[in-house]
Amino acid sequence: MEFIKKTINLQLFGAGEAVHSTEGFVNTKDASKNEAYVETPGKESGLSAEMKTFYDKTLIELAGPSLVYDQFAQKRPIPAGGGKSIEFRKFNALPKALTPITEGVTPTASKLTVVPVTATVDQYGDYVELTDMIELTSVDPIVVEATKQLADQAGRTIDTVVRNQIMGGTNVNYCPLVGSDGTETEITSRKNITPECVLRVKDVFRAAAQLKAMNAPTIDGSYVAVIHPYVAFDLMQDAKGQWLDIQKYADPQNILKGEIGTLGGVRFVQSSEAKIYTGDEGGKDGAAVFCTLFIGANAYGSTDIAGGGIEHIVKQKGYGNDPLNQRSSVGWKATKVATRLVEEYMVRVESGSSFSSSVIEAN
Repeated sequence: MEFIKKTINLQLFGAGEAVHSTEGFVNTKDASKNEAYVETPGKESGLSAEMKTFYDKTLIELAGPSLVYDQFAQKRPIPAGGGKSIEFRKFNALPKALTPITEGVTPTASKLTVVPVTATVDQYGDYVELTDMIELTSVDPIVVEATKQLADQAGRTIDTVVRNQIMGGTNVNYCPLVGSDGTETEITSRKNITPECVLRVKDVFRAAAQLKAMNAPTIDGSYVAVIHPYVAFDLMQDAKGQWLDIQKYADPQNILKGEIGTLGGVRFVQSSEAKIYTGDEGGKDGAAVFCTLFIGANAYGSTDIAGGGIEHIVKQKGYGNDPLNQRSSVGWKATKVATRLVEEYMVRVESGSSFSSSVIEAN
């Protein structure tokens, strides 16, 4: 029986039929032959490894567009049976070799310094319950639609876990207050940021210079900044002819997920999930403060989603306490952790926005 197809057979999700990717079985009864589903104890009944992989990959692919921050992390696979801790490694730079070598004499070798960074993984997840009446009367393929919504939720959740960890970095710049006459007033804390403290070309060049000064490695030849759409709008107004839109790239084949353009050697990736502070945690009088994160390669690490960190789970009617086969469920579960590795390879630039007059919520 062939399970891997380019299209999903919705009949798998009909009443009384559902995939169970955790326990490893699928209801394979054939109503036309009056066959009933029977699970053989100790045996995977009907769900091949290919089928389980198919469903897990489907969820990962649908969650993928939301994984903006996660795409730049140093990845480590989640260890099987290795406990809840995972180890990342960072290498300290070798010192300059300024001592001349002597002819015919082998100098003393330098040693690589490896600094282990450990983190404890956590699990996240959610599910929705579907009633037998919904399955019977719904016009839409309800399980497929539920999977789409859950995948979007999973992606945003996982990426927020990464974002919240790396937003605690120690290198932060505050955009100055610029008057109508161009006069700049230095801002030294988030509490003093106003909507007039917008991100400018000058601030981008400053953040890039800081990364270069710390010898932060680039990501495919450039630094990357994750920016909110409102802040991107302000920056592009200031950039004018300096902004290079992705449609004008000489090599459009390697565009990053969410990328919108380049400025000053920095590739900008747009995300509505870029961190926003408001109210007591926001700027002056509670003004919204937007965080644009400038990063180099290997600045932070995270567990690898494709390496076993996310799972798609569909339960058939009758699972648990359901004597009348009234409920089924669709859900996801993910194991995830992120940690900062090299503080110097990250610069967080906090700013206001000309959109601050709109209703903006913290995220």
